[in-house]
Amino acid sequence: MSPPTPRLRRALLDLTPRLRRALLVLTTALAALLCALAPLPAAADGSGGTAPAVGTAPAVGDGRADWTARPAGGGADRDARPYVYLEGTPGTALQDRLAVTNSGRAPLTVRLRGDGRAGAWIGFAADTFTVPARTRAEVPLALTVPPDAVPGDASGEVVADDGDEEIRVQVRVRIGGPTLAALTVEDVEISGGTIRYALVNRGNAMLEPRLAVRADGMFGTLLDRPERPLPLELAPGRRVERTEPWPDAPALDAVTVRLRVTAPGGARDEAEASATYVPVGPAVGGGLLVLGGLALLGSGAYRRRRARRSDPEPPDTETGGTEPPGPESADDRQPTTETRPLVKAGPLAKAGAES
Repeated sequence: MSPPTPRLRRALLDLTPRLRRALLVLTTALAALLCALAPLPAAADGSGGTAPAVGTAPAVGDGRADWTARPAGGGADRDARPYVYLEGTPGTALQDRLAVTNSGRAPLTVRLRGDGRAGAWIGFAADTFTVPARTRAEVPLALTVPPDAVPGDASGEVVADDGDEEIRVQVRVRIGGPTLAALTVEDVEISGGTIRYALVNRGNAMLEPRLAVRADGMFGTLLDRPERPLPLELAPGRRVERTEPWPDAPALDAVTVRLRVTAPGGARDEAEASATYVPVGPAVGGGLLVLGGLALLGSGAYRRRRARRSDPEPPDTETGGTEPPGPESADDRQPTTETRPLVKAGPLAKAGAES
């Protein structure tokens, strides 16, 4: 195979700048694409939480206009008794009544059941009954506190179901004995403009927690929200996951977020989490530009090395160097002989020759 011609060699050397330009264009396009696809921070909903609050469900369901279920008594005002409330010691049976009103023009058949911790302790005089049209019926219920029940608060629900919809009536029980208020805040995480955390009731009393939030960055305090009540009631043993919006979170900083929760009865806990905020688009684009710069330097070094290899070597001028053989002259082809002077033969020479 014949060696490449000078023109082909120049074409090969010119190929490296073309590849370099193509790499830079590809890098820039990829950086722009990643910046465009970077997810935006989730918008804060301002509610302060995503999980439904424990114990905040309406005691009287908003059922159809033709029937309702609520705790009996308390007068005509619907909110006079928002839930069934009972107190007792372990092993005692507590009594109450549930009122079901049928405002329709046809009989109504309702089925009752208990739900939740305290709901499992409830028994009804009749699990299924029929209420005539335009009639109100009261159904007795009995709640038996287990003998081994832990003193404190317990909650549950009475569920009334007519086959098409159901109405839930909340039930709260205060069990006599020493109570313990214990609350923990756990699993604190920072994600963009949202702070996620979980509240756990470790005691045996119903808690109404309060929350304070503080965030410190490299150059000072970024967020300082004073203690405020949360819109929930936390039953014993229950865990609730919530979020705290942070719409003005920094774009570039290293922050530490501290959450402090308290509740009546001396419950108190703190937890913290750290996060580093770095702009996604500039970081990715800068990384790609660095890679492009490294590729540029590598291609330049490769081109210079190829150029040095293609340069002709200068002739060796040092003493003792080997010179390439040149064309032979006519004198070089004649053998080397010693030149002696010609002596004219004299008489002596002739006599010697004759002798």
